[in-house]
Amino acid sequence: MKEAWLARFQEPSTWRGLVMLATAFGISMAPETMNNVVAIGTGLSGLIGVMTRDTTR
Repeated sequence: MKEAWLARFQEPSTWRGLVMLATAFGISMAPETMNNVVAIGTGLSGLIGVMTRDTTR
């Protein structure tokens, strides 16, 4: 089971999903802060997409 989790965390989609979930938690913040959190989360998601290699199975 540990191998399955480790394999999952090597997938770019998992990292993008984690960034998007972390960004979503910014909803309870002040509007100014929320805008910053969304911008940073979106930027990190894009950076992960650019820096990780696509794999085909």
